[in-house]
Amino acid sequence: MRDLLVQRLTGYAPRKLEMNYPEAGILVPVTDDPGNPEMIFTLRSENLSTHRGQVAYPGGKRDPGDLSLAATALRETHEEIGLPPDQVEIISPLSQVMSLHGILVSPYVGVVPEGHPLEANPGEIDSIFRVPLSFFLEDRRERTDAIPFQNQTIHVPCYRWERYQIWGLSAVVLVDFLNAVYDADIDLLKPRT
Repeated sequence: MRDLLVQRLTGYAPRKLEMNYPEAGILVPVTDDPGNPEMIFTLRSENLSTHRGQVAYPGGKRDPGDLSLAATALRETHEEIGLPPDQVEIISPLSQVMSLHGILVSPYVGVVPEGHPLEANPGEIDSIFRVPLSFFLEDRRERTDAIPFQNQTIHVPCYRWERYQIWGLSAVVLVDFLNAVYDADIDLLKPRT
């Protein structure tokens, strides 16, 4: 899996948003299982002030001491799911996205050991789950949400995996990953027909 990610993301030019907003870094963790790579997601706690009860990638707001947004993603991932930074190989950034709460989010694709134990921080995370990448490549979305953003409408897929709904910002990042790595050709600017 690592080799495919390196091959496909080398030379990939992520979109940067020229906006002056608070920043966050998130990790897009992909397991190193060559036969059945999976993406790791979290379900955020119902006790949080923002995005409560929503599926998300591990990550969070940049702290003043973070040397980079990739460092933010690694620090927050360790805090949220117990995955140490030395167990993650950052491969590439993806395109920046803007959250509905006015946070400029920078995602980073990282390869993680398939069998490394993960533990949810109960103050932030209700559960951790994995989804095979093959599921997303079939594009079996539950619905498509039309979301206004900067004078246009973005058509964002919503995927259901077991009891979890992957939608909104997480789905936008996921689509960027699928398009960059697998040429999935999911166009967020066109409604799905």
